[in-house]
Amino acid sequence: MKVLIVFAHEEPRSFNAAMKDMAVETLEQAGHSVVVSDLYAMKFKAVADGEDFLERRDKHFLKRQLEENIASELGTLAHDILEEQRKLKECDLLILQFPLWWFSMPAIMKGWVDRVLTMGFAYGGGKWYDQGGLKGKRAMLAVTTGGPEPGYSPRGINGSIEEVLFPIQHGILFFCGCEVLRPFLAWSPAHLEEAARTALLEQYRQHLVGIESLDRVPFHPLAHYDKGMQLRPEFTP
Repeated sequence: MKVLIVFAHEEPRSFNAAMKDMAVETLEQAGHSVVVSDLYAMKFKAVADGEDFLERRDKHFLKRQLEENIASELGTLAHDILEEQRKLKECDLLILQFPLWWFSMPAIMKGWVDRVLTMGFAYGGGKWYDQGGLKGKRAMLAVTTGGPEPGYSPRGINGSIEEVLFPIQHGILFFCGCEVLRPFLAWSPAHLEEAARTALLEQYRQHLVGIESLDRVPFHPLAHYDKGMQLRPEFTP
């Protein structure tokens, strides 16, 4: 299996970096090939703007989705975007690894999503959700939190972690056609003793060892919705 890890943490000696290194080592030992996009090390451009297009149909008014569609056909997206799209095309599994900042991903990773998952490539033209442009690929989140697990429960102060991650798992990964695997959550590593952090890394290693049989996050396919984009009665709890 070919794995792409998109990694977003500013400190190379962080627990996140240790998780990334653990993932590469574990997956390669299991016979998989691994490519890492270390966004901070790459100084990846996070802002989506007109410079993302080597040529533009309309040089006076930027309509991003229109230009993305055209650039996807002509191959005129910026070189760094095309390189990340190449990695995506070649991978079987995408892992997004990041610390949970403000209930979401760091800006540099959101910029990767904004710039790389373009219309005409990842979605568009009837390609969305289970029929998205990345259909056939699997995806997984590996996330560290600042707070402990109880705070991310249904009655917790932060709301359930499923709700927190829904915009990413459903609104980005599943929207683009990926089959979403159960995430790995490292709860509050910055507040743990060294032995507990080591135990967390071992838990992540075991998670990755069993990646071929991980549960999928259950999302409804397009066929379960009516023309008004509402779940049909037979699929409503």
